[in-house]
Amino acid sequence: MSAKILVVDDEPTILDLLVRILERDDYITLTATNGLEALELVDREAPDLILLDVTMPKLDGFAVCQRLKDNEATALIPVTMLTGLDDREHRRRGLEVGADDFLTKPIEQSLLRARIRSQLRIKRLTDQLERTERVIFMLALAVEAKDAYTEGHLRRLSSYSEQLAIAAGMPQDKLKAIRFGGLLHDIGKISVDDAILRKPGKLTPEEYEHIKQHPEYGARIVQPMRFAGEVGPIIRHHHERWDGTGYPHGLRGEDIPIGARIVAIVDAYDAMMTDRPYRRALGLEESLRRLREGHGREWDPDLLDLFLNLVEQGRLQDPLADTGLAMEETALRG
Repeated sequence: MSAKILVVDDEPTILDLLVRILERDDYITLTATNGLEALELVDREAPDLILLDVTMPKLDGFAVCQRLKDNEATALIPVTMLTGLDDREHRRRGLEVGADDFLTKPIEQSLLRARIRSQLRIKRLTDQLERTERVIFMLALAVEAKDAYTEGHLRRLSSYSEQLAIAAGMPQDKLKAIRFGGLLHDIGKISVDDAILRKPGKLTPEEYEHIKQHPEYGARIVQPMRFAGEVGPIIRHHHERWDGTGYPHGLRGEDIPIGARIVAIVDAYDAMMTDRPYRRALGLEESLRRLREGHGREWDPDLLDLFLNLVEQGRLQDPLADTGLAMEETALRG
């Protein structure tokens, strides 16, 4: 299928020239003559590449590019900005708003074709990566589906982790990794035998050793993801303990990544508050008592205090009580 390219320019002669060149190479073309029209077309048509003029009425190219790159749904669409001859200031501002490439007017056709082919190759690779990430998210949900006792666990953990991260003052750009860490923390259990996961009694030492491998398996599974560098350590270390007696590496205190410390607390809380094959839910009072018992031993004492305050003050929001989009839909949108 031919790639779809949006051309945005308020000069009719340039717009017509670019469209004729692109259609000669069998690309599907869309056109807009101002920034607002361009944004509407991107929403509606999801182009594979955007050729974007800098100087336009209503909304200039820099503002359009900024909005596209700030929106997770459109951030990965390549944007090639069309600039004046040797206009270094335009190029500087274009880089600041996230432009992927630049073409200088008047545009040389052979260079235009080469740049378009290059950007579309990158877009195809990005699309393949996004499909891989969707498969990984679906694997995480498949792990949850293996155990009826954990229904909704991943959605709650993702939300609780984000709420605790916000309470801890973590910057906005780190919250996505925390959300995904909560959602994917147990994906490594896809490699664990169902009989072990659902066993109603105490695990044997051999079974427990098998369970303890799931954080490493999980970190390996997410390696193809773009954000593996941030999410992988959360998955790998969410069973470490503040006193160094956890697994898989026996990390201690602040050597444990903060995302893993956050997920460890909310994972323990949610496990205590829900039925499991080996016991009934403990209830709020007993769950909080056990969390306090592990203060500074199992869990980061400062983060645990923040979480206990959220719960005791009624500020911890249960995402399953919301009417918004399901967590898996949010995650698949990135």
